[in-house]
Amino acid sequence: MELSARDCEILDFERIWWQFPGSKEAAIREHLGISSGSYYRILTAVVDNPAAETYDPLVVRRLRRTREQRTASQTQYPC
Repeated sequence: MELSARDCEILDFERIWWQFPGSKEAAIREHLGISSGSYYRILTAVVDNPAAETYDPLVVRRLRRTREQRTASQTQYPC
C-alpha cells in the first residue's frame, strides 16, 4: 500500500511541528487545515502502513515506540 500525498504531508508535519510557534493543535489547524482529532486518526493509520517506514523511518519508529509505551503503561495500571 503506497502513501498518498496527504499521508506524506502528515509525516512531514510530524517531523517538524515543534518548529512552529504556539500549540501543536494550532499548527495542525493552520498548516494542514484539519482538526487535531482528524490529524491523529490519519496519523495512526499512516503509522500502521508499511510504506510509511520506508518514507520516514525515524518518525514512524518513534511514533510506534511512543504508542507501544503508552499502551503498556495503560495496561500496567488499569483503573
